[in-house]
Amino acid sequence: MSAVLRNVGLGLILPIVLVVVWWFGSENSTSFYFPPLTRILETFVDLWVFDLFPVHVVPSLIAIGLGLLVSIVVGVALGVALGLFRVAAEATSPVLQFLRYLPAVALLPLAIQLIGIGLEMRVTIIVLGAVWPILLNTMDGVRGVSPALRDVARSVRLRRVDWIFRIVLPAASPQIFAGIRASLAVSVVLMVASELLGSSRGIGYFILEAQRQFSIPEMWSGMILLGLIGYILNVFYGVVEHYVLAWHRLSRG
Repeated sequence: MSAVLRNVGLGLILPIVLVVVWWFGSENSTSFYFPPLTRILETFVDLWVFDLFPVHVVPSLIAIGLGLLVSIVVGVALGVALGLFRVAAEATSPVLQFLRYLPAVALLPLAIQLIGIGLEMRVTIIVLGAVWPILLNTMDGVRGVSPALRDVARSVRLRRVDWIFRIVLPAASPQIFAGIRASLAVSVVLMVASELLGSSRGIGYFILEAQRQFSIPEMWSGMILLGLIGYILNVFYGVVEHYVLAWHRLSRG
């Protein structure tokens, strides 16, 4: 825990320096598009602390949470299956590569037409983009299981279910968690993109509406909020990963 706190403390040094520079550098700003940071922060407190949190932030967090959860379930399940059965992986490789390089944002117009604007559409778009880092990392992790472990499992006649849950998944868990970390960032990006084009609430929707109404401090406050949410989610995930993979660090000394 002390190592995590130390890393978080070190990571705060540069942001604090940048905020101080921004604070004093914009203090006398008269630009319409770059208002003083003090004004932006006042707007931030007025909007997000008191009024708009349940209206826009909660729906965005729900979309990220559901999208990432579905991506983890689907990505890990398919990754384990394709990692264990190379024939299936080779047979499905062309389709997987085609879908992998098809940007989820490009599917937004089709998703809006088929699903409509709402939570289901946003979760679908997040899953279509966030599932790939998890799936591919899981496949690599499963294929990287030591041959010695396979030989031991065969010699003791370990059941397939026990082999997957007691050997394969623990061995692949470091790469699975790396894939989830990448998918977390993708989820935030796709959440904003889906709200910009197909939503009536959410942080992305708020930022777009503020820009359309030339409410520049409000727009800046929304962008700062997105950065804070991304940072907090990353820190929270780092703490979870630190505890879940503690056994892995101990095994490597």
